[in-house]
Amino acid sequence: MAEIRSVLIAADKFKGSLTAAEVAQHVTTGLRRAVPSLRVELLPVADGGDGTVDAAVAAGFERRTVRVTGPLGDPVTAAYALRDTTAVVEMAEASGLRHLPEGVFAPLTATTYGTGELLRAVLDAGARTVVLGVGGSATTDGGAGMLAALGAAFTDADGRPVAPGGAALASLATADLSGLDPRLAEAEIVLASDVDNPLRGPKGAPAVYGPQKGASAADVATLDAALGRYVEVLGEAIGDRAVEAAEAPGAGAAGGIGYGALVGLGAAFRPGVEVLFELLGFAEALGRADFVITGEGSLDPQTLHGKAPAGVAQAARARGLEVVAVCGRLALPPAELGAAGIRRAYALTELEPDVSRCIAEAGPLLERVAERIADDFLLSAH
Repeated sequence: MAEIRSVLIAADKFKGSLTAAEVAQHVTTGLRRAVPSLRVELLPVADGGDGTVDAAVAAGFERRTVRVTGPLGDPVTAAYALRDTTAVVEMAEASGLRHLPEGVFAPLTATTYGTGELLRAVLDAGARTVVLGVGGSATTDGGAGMLAALGAAFTDADGRPVAPGGAALASLATADLSGLDPRLAEAEIVLASDVDNPLRGPKGAPAVYGPQKGASAADVATLDAALGRYVEVLGEAIGDRAVEAAEAPGAGAAGGIGYGALVGLGAAFRPGVEVLFELLGFAEALGRADFVITGEGSLDPQTLHGKAPAGVAQAARARGLEVVAVCGRLALPPAELGAAGIRRAYALTELEPDVSRCIAEAGPLLERVAERIADDFLLSAH
């Protein structure tokens, strides 16, 4: 094996346990315990969902916070990341499941209004390029709340504003986007997502993701029909592009906020991993590495569909670099890992089968896993 002089740690968060930055730090501690002279570069990564702002901050963006409307209408504190005139916005910071009390869901009434307020705040801060990372949402309102916060008007047959949430869109009679913040037209807005679902139908936002947000079968039908009305009325307001956008990849992202971004904000859809890697300087970091460690909390079939570890492995393999992964739990067979470009995966559950203890002691366990990686791959190369 060729000598390994420099290791790049490009892992995502362990959800509910460690941020991506904490994962990288613990892995570094374990590696250096085994090989003190090792050069290690830490590059926490994300895919546009939860943890995207944290990853941007770890890469040198400034973290800023603002009070916005949460998914249930209560005020919440949301963070965004800013560097020069580029902002990274994570819709879950304003409208995510994380803001719901434990065991409480509001699939019919949760609103993305706070995400619109967050976008207004980054425009106020001087941002002219905005990466809108979507995922982890509590909402299925098609982005109507977001657009309303930015100046759009959605009214019922009596001329009253429709109530918050996806279900209320069934009563929508008129949509007017002429009041949208004019700065949106001058900004470049990128919709960064790891899902390419359409807005409606069997693969749409209500059917696929509604149940994760507490939606019953009846709720899914209600939301799908209400979003159909939303598309119809927007079509009357702005023409065929409103109808066409409902079928576009990413329209169904985060309860349909993707659709609102495509139609109302003029956003361009791009895979979240691709966008974040550019922002974080991943290609440059990869060029300095001899060996790569990636990972996330659960390596499972979803990992292979647009998640950060798959993107890391694909890019590293293209450069001929060996990749291993760390994870809390492993649900992929070796053949699938290999096909994804991952030589071997190390799960914390191999050291501690009790999942609750794994979560509670993830940091020290990761350090032990990193020592194993050093034994298996690095010491023989030194």
